[in-house]
Amino acid sequence: MSKRRIYDVKTSGDEWVVKERGADRAVGVFENKTDAVERARQIANNQDLAQVVIRKMDGTIQTEHTYGSDPFPPKG
Repeated sequence: MSKRRIYDVKTSGDEWVVKERGADRAVGVFENKTDAVERARQIANNQDLAQVVIRKMDGTIQTEHTYGSDPFPPKG
């Protein structure tokens, strides 16, 4: 089973970054949140199992999206 790769979309100063959890460097740096979210989704769609965690300006989680074969899909 593939390990889930988690990508955070968050602010860093005046910019938005996409960073894989556990990585030292950002995958991408963007001027606006929309572009950062779009890039994170593109990256996640190319993985067997991935998650995008989108954060607000204050760092709290706004929403999460799972891509690929989720081993624990919700019922119903």
